[in-house]
Amino acid sequence: MRQKIQNTNPDFSLKSEPTLPYFFEKDGLEMKSSYTENDSKVLTEKKYAAGIAPYLRGPYSTMYVQKPWTIRQYAGFSTAEESNAFYRRNLAAGQKGLSVAFDLATHRGYDSDHPRVEGDVGKAGVAIDSVEDMKILFNEIPLDEISVSMTMNGAVLPVLAFYIVAAEEQGVSQDKLSGTIQNDILKEFMVRNTYIYPPTPSMKIIADIFEYASKNIPKFNSISISGYHMQEAGATPVLEMAYTLADGLEYVRTGMKAGMKTDDFAPRLSFFWAIGMNHFMEIAKLRAARYIWANLLTPFNPQNPKSLALRTHSQTSGWSLTEQEPFNNITRTTIEALSSALGGTQSLHTNALDEAIALPTDYSAKIARNTQIILQQESGITDVVDPMGGSHLVESLTQQMIDEAMKFIDEVEKEGGMTKAIEAGIPKMRIEEAAAKKQAKIDSGEEFIIGVNSFKSTQKQMELDILDIDNSEVRRKQIERLHQIKRDRNPEAVVEILNKLKESAKSGEGNLLEICIEAARRRVTLGEMSDAMEESFGRYKANIRTIQGVYAMNASKNEYFPKALALTEKFEEHEGRRPRIMVVKMGQDGHDRGAKVVATAFADMGFDVDVAPLFQTPEEVAKQAVENDIHILGVSSLAAGHKYLVPEVVSELKKLGAEDITIVVGGVIPKQDYEFLYANGADFIFGPGTNLPKSACEILEKMLIN
Repeated sequence: MRQKIQNTNPDFSLKSEPTLPYFFEKDGLEMKSSYTENDSKVLTEKKYAAGIAPYLRGPYSTMYVQKPWTIRQYAGFSTAEESNAFYRRNLAAGQKGLSVAFDLATHRGYDSDHPRVEGDVGKAGVAIDSVEDMKILFNEIPLDEISVSMTMNGAVLPVLAFYIVAAEEQGVSQDKLSGTIQNDILKEFMVRNTYIYPPTPSMKIIADIFEYASKNIPKFNSISISGYHMQEAGATPVLEMAYTLADGLEYVRTGMKAGMKTDDFAPRLSFFWAIGMNHFMEIAKLRAARYIWANLLTPFNPQNPKSLALRTHSQTSGWSLTEQEPFNNITRTTIEALSSALGGTQSLHTNALDEAIALPTDYSAKIARNTQIILQQESGITDVVDPMGGSHLVESLTQQMIDEAMKFIDEVEKEGGMTKAIEAGIPKMRIEEAAAKKQAKIDSGEEFIIGVNSFKSTQKQMELDILDIDNSEVRRKQIERLHQIKRDRNPEAVVEILNKLKESAKSGEGNLLEICIEAARRRVTLGEMSDAMEESFGRYKANIRTIQGVYAMNASKNEYFPKALALTEKFEEHEGRRPRIMVVKMGQDGHDRGAKVVATAFADMGFDVDVAPLFQTPEEVAKQAVENDIHILGVSSLAAGHKYLVPEVVSELKKLGAEDITIVVGGVIPKQDYEFLYANGADFIFGPGTNLPKSACEILEKMLIN
């Protein structure tokens, strides 16, 4: 809350003293209403320059004056053919690089014919099962000219191998490839959850990729250390920056333990930030991150100054987009894109206006892309290096973020590094606390979101055209191609290379990426490679932890919160026990911010709350629901699998005689799908921007009537 300091001389005149600043909390930092040169002199007096360590004002001396940031739109959906057509249209319209989104089955190391991924294939990204899919994905796209960024972590080895072999069969040698593979598994254990193997073998995979890339793919970034999903999961900008840099430090040590020198791989490290609606703090974050990274790397004694330079890709926030009045999202994305550019990003993805509802259409993607072109060519911000440099506010915020981030980095270091901190659950806990606090403030109206909790429209919203993927047809085509590949390949050669891969995973000898590249040449599939390594590594299962009290501490101004508490007490009087809800995410989607916030808030409102393990099938969820004797099943959906998963879990509950369980569906669900879900068993549907105590009241009131 903003705490005003009273002005001792309220009768303002030109000769009176200026009003004293008042202080307030914003995303975990203490801010004030006005800044002077005294606030910024710590950094401005040192006269930092762009292109010179510690790179506070930018990693390159001329920044955008000679060349603006790369417009790199993240996209991928359905089949490789459809994604390829989309990429080619975007490249023709001014996009300069590709950023590939893979479907959840691919992320989790499953081929499209695996029974666990029936609702996920092609839904939230492109399905890639083999090198043949990758060749189609980049058909007629010259890989020696176009840089490619691939967001892949769990199944990073087969996906990178497919890309290398696809380029090879296009006639492009490895030394000509440019781009980035995300390859950031530590953040998966914190927030996004698209991991496959446990932390220790996952770090071995990263070391092998570092080693292979430094020798064979010199222009390719072997890792993109990502904070994006941390902020999407609820981290403040400071937490996002601190934990991302701590991850980077862990990766540097991993490379050195593998026998490499810092300069062998550090110049090809890159970072990836989320850019939210806190405009000046996001600008300061990018500047502070460069400063901290240069200082963290200095003790490793690099001889190449590029080893100290933090280069980054950025993406505007997906979480800040709203279902209500979606055209407001164009403005939000523009503000965030401007923050990213003023902070000095090297490439940028701008989200489309409809991404709080569904996958972007060509029309909405064009608006998002053109937002960047307008900023580059019409705004004048590319004419000056670090346009915000010298601003009292920005310089002060930069210093404050440096100081605060180092506190969290030091905490991680005291645990023994990020792997140990993750095992102790520290980053996950702090991020989930921040998410719960943020949601409570929004639900209470302390933080404004236009169209959601302030300036709400009374007019009926225009229904947007959305991109709807026929998941069953995509899966059918993928399975057909898988069968064809397996018929045409040499089975003895496949068995031989898979045995070699298994042995390498078991012994720790040999380079896993090198073996996977040979396996890709022999048409081994993604699922087969993943299964071979899983035999030795195992498949990781996360411990489920929930927090309590944080939401309640920040919900005092929410009028529905005490009503919800009263209704849970009334329910207990009526039923003899408190209302019991199980919050689930089915399928392979690991984005669990919404599910965790709902679990935390409902627990604070007096519900008994169970949180189901991630990645369960509808059959597994129904069985657990019955065993736990729940009243309410809360299904969280983000990755467009709701039209398959919800009817399936309802069907499984009916088989077990549990059709009386109330089904609540929440998340990113287009209005066009509501009627279908209601007809197939959903009792309540709540989209983005839902006030959680209000939704709890609605559910309990109806249950008490019935």
